Amino acid sequence: MAEEKNERLHALVEGMVQGVGFRFFVTRYAEELHLTGWVRNLWDGRVEVMAEGPRTTLETMLKHLQEGPRGAQVAKVDVKWQLATNEFKGFQVPPNLYKTSEEQ
Repeated sequence: MAEEKNERLHALVEGMVQGVGFRFFVTRYAEELHLTGWVRNLWDGRVEVMAEGPRTTLETMLKHLQEGPRGAQVAKVDVKWQLATNEFKGFQVPPNLYKTSEEQ
């Protein structure tokens, strides 16, 4: 069986998702699932996630994003599927930004 091709999941998570351990939650699952990428808070209260890996694994991550950690209230997850660039080494929590990666 051929190895599954990597893809990129770009997600913007809305709701009560800051101050509830959401970035730690995402990082923990990303590491368990062997995904690469990053997660960060945005100025408007959303959390932005960029993750790369096999599509089926990213779909598992998406389910976790839609649920969130205890204490979070996820209202909406905007998702874009893209081609993987394989630019990431591990999974990071970079500094918070005031714009999404698409607005920069």
